[in-house]
Amino acid sequence: MTVPFRMTGGEVRLDRRPVLRGVDLTVEPGEVLAVMGPNGSGKSTLIRSLLGLIPLSAGRVELYGVPPSRFRDWKRVGYVPQRLSVGGGVPATVREVVSSGRIARQSRFRPFSAADRRAVDRALEAVGMVHRARDSAQELSGGQQQRVLIARALAGEPDVFVMDEPTAGVDAASQETLARTLRDQVAEGRTVVLVAHELGPMEPLITRSVVLENGLITHEGAPPRPRGECARPGHDHVHPHAPAEEPHLLS
Repeated sequence: MTVPFRMTGGEVRLDRRPVLRGVDLTVEPGEVLAVMGPNGSGKSTLIRSLLGLIPLSAGRVELYGVPPSRFRDWKRVGYVPQRLSVGGGVPATVREVVSSGRIARQSRFRPFSAADRRAVDRALEAVGMVHRARDSAQELSGGQQQRVLIARALAGEPDVFVMDEPTAGVDAASQETLARTLRDQVAEGRTVVLVAHELGPMEPLITRSVVLENGLITHEGAPPRPRGECARPGHDHVHPHAPAEEPHLLS
């Protein structure tokens, strides 16, 4: 079976600064991979490079065995960025944003169908946003916008989810909802790659973690125990602290 993602010797330089340095990473079908590390370590750059959103300076990356520039089967990939971007100055409703997750499954010969509408309805229900479906997405709180992004990815019914800090700014109840939703997706054989500072209720789902520091993978395996005063019995997640904040692109 072809693996969803493979990076070999991946290097990225931004503004002449090395952000990824010789990263080797393979994401196996059906696994739930947590990408962790302090601010500025290259977490978001890594997953955006896996998707071809940031070109490598050196090395190679493949999506299902194909370089990103030649990959065409985007309905297999659901991407959840850190924040919602609604461009053009035209307010989009929550339902319209979530419906856009079906675009990769459509063609000019097949208009929006009953199956598409059902997928959107299921996605809205999964993240608890049915009651806000007709509201402008721009009027939502940051946590609510994050739930809309997750619903958009769910609506596309992809084989793999790539999530950049999906629980950032999301309340505890919404985190539990996301964990239950992902548990159902994983049970159906889907793959998940997520960036996280803390795993919270998603920790039981994680099958493997990698920890980045200064653009290098310094740990691979089970989520490592936190260091110093952040450690608490029974909590095996990482709670990294960075000396300084990083630009958003490199988080």
